[in-house]
Amino acid sequence: MNQSNTQNDASNPPNEWQTQQVIDLQMSMAHLELTVERLDEVIARQDKDIQTLQRQLQLIYKQVESQDTEGGIAPFDVMADKPPHY
Repeated sequence: MNQSNTQNDASNPPNEWQTQQVIDLQMSMAHLELTVERLDEVIARQDKDIQTLQRQLQLIYKQVESQDTEGGIAPFDVMADKPPHY
């Protein structure tokens, strides 16, 4: 008797509850896919921004290194630049 019930269950079309579960899963999957696409766009934009900032930082480093110390800020000397209270 149990075998015939199992066979009948397998051959019957899915009931309304099962159909709703599948629909809910498909909707969840669609939302997750959209979220992943949005996150991918954000990561790509941030990567581009980071690369731009790294290039700008390299240019600043080159400018600082190429500056003449006499024309710019002199290096800090601990002994010569003591505060007056010492």
